[in-house]
Amino acid sequence: MGFDLGLLFGKMSSSTLGTSEYSSIVSMNLFVALLCACIVIGHLLEENRWMNESITALVIGICTGVVILLISGGTSSHLLVFSEDLFFIYLLPPIIFNAGFQVKKKQFFRNFMTIVLFGAVGTVISFTIISFGAINIFSRMNIGSLELGDYLAIGAIFSATDSVCTLQVLNQDQTPLLYSLVFGEGVVNDATSVVIFNAVQNFDLSQITTSVAFQLIGNFFYLFITSTLLGAGAGLLSAYIIKKLYFGRHSTDREVAIMILMAYLSYMLAELFYLSGILTVFFCGIVMSHYTWHNVTEKSRVTTKHAFATLSFIAELFIFLYVGMDALDIEKWSFVADSPGTSVEVSAILLGLVLVGRAAFVFPLSFLSNLTKKNHHEKIDFRQQVLIWWAGLMRGAVSMALAYNQFTRLGHTQLRGNAIMITSTITVVLFSTMVFGLITQPLVRLLLPAPKSSLHRMISSEPTTPKSFIVPLLGNGQDSEVDLPHHIVRPSSLRMLLSTPSHTVHHYWRKFDNAFMRPVFGGRGFVPYVPGSPTEQSVHHLIDEETES
Repeated sequence: MGFDLGLLFGKMSSSTLGTSEYSSIVSMNLFVALLCACIVIGHLLEENRWMNESITALVIGICTGVVILLISGGTSSHLLVFSEDLFFIYLLPPIIFNAGFQVKKKQFFRNFMTIVLFGAVGTVISFTIISFGAINIFSRMNIGSLELGDYLAIGAIFSATDSVCTLQVLNQDQTPLLYSLVFGEGVVNDATSVVIFNAVQNFDLSQITTSVAFQLIGNFFYLFITSTLLGAGAGLLSAYIIKKLYFGRHSTDREVAIMILMAYLSYMLAELFYLSGILTVFFCGIVMSHYTWHNVTEKSRVTTKHAFATLSFIAELFIFLYVGMDALDIEKWSFVADSPGTSVEVSAILLGLVLVGRAAFVFPLSFLSNLTKKNHHEKIDFRQQVLIWWAGLMRGAVSMALAYNQFTRLGHTQLRGNAIMITSTITVVLFSTMVFGLITQPLVRLLLPAPKSSLHRMISSEPTTPKSFIVPLLGNGQDSEVDLPHHIVRPSSLRMLLSTPSHTVHHYWRKFDNAFMRPVFGGRGFVPYVPGSPTEQSVHHLIDEETES
């Protein structure tokens, strides 16, 4: 797992560890030290309007890769060998789950149809444009032998947006609509891209017929629905278990453990049954935040909230730090050393196709979405459309993982065409993350100026008193369920139902939720009082205080 960094420290030996084992330990020590450095430097640059943790980790990764490249004599640039399993099985689940756990549910589901429209239909449009452009342009260039499946895989790879980087550059407190649309679209987009990518690898592309096209569409809807149901089912099961058994009367550790393990189990079950683990764990996080989180003790609420956020934060840094180091992998760059201009040209063409492919669906689909909305405040104006287009241009670890899957074998390649596509993918990921990511926050402030009183980060705006946990973790005033009944108007006609669908659907969901779901699975206001439970006493006491005030 990397080269022998023990040489850096002289002839250090161990009587119990072999050379490869000791080299791995040294590599992991250095990698963890670099993660700590990313956190410290990120804290020092907290108030910088341009930088964020993802870009900081990328820069540190690139600098570290240069140092390792010099020390190793040009044989390697990274401490760890890229592994798709490491990314998809260990790093991605906590990031996506925490995003679902923290997302503002009301804003997300209010724009759910627009999110699905962007994430599913938009991804197909982007995939079509990028694939068509790659076939017509790259086939005329001398970049090696690429087949039809490779060109279509390129479309799937570069139609996958970077949800992780979106979390870093957008703030759901400052721009809740923009955040819910871009990140929600990113989750559906990643799932759609993976479905398309798998279809490209598994279907016989030499005989594309109408039945095959419908089969692909049916496969997507099957994955979307079953993955969502699996995630919701895992969340409801955890809520029911914790509500009935009430682990908190003996140990809060068991509550926290069951929440973490059930969330991870949902992702692994999805992968086991060839579903979308991204969608599954995302909706598991939403359901757990709505039911399970309210069933645990107050200490467990604080613990789970910060535990999920911390795991997600570390996983994000890990990904960006590694991508930065892997960008200088000498093995892949050696294949394009004789024609660096070709690699730059391919990267520029791919960036252009990404720009055009995203613009081709963001603006038309935003227009269609606005036609279905009667309320002017719910429509997506042109400035927001520009930000949605721009914020979704970043490509990240999902694109990297898919590219490695298509163009390498166990992280290595011996074909010039494959090496060019890998180096071009790395270039696009670095350029889009650093350049587009750097400009996103200033662009948001320029097009959507926020009040001066708004804070820069969600974590700094959190209340610190125990009373804050009576208000939903996942929202602020606009998400408060206590206030919702005063704003929901019962539909009196079919015309009113069609003109305000989000409000009326939410009205009937609240009735169903209060009548059937919460009595069984718990949730705010439906957690049974357990005698001798200090948590329930304190929570009921705080609720009384809120009512009296």
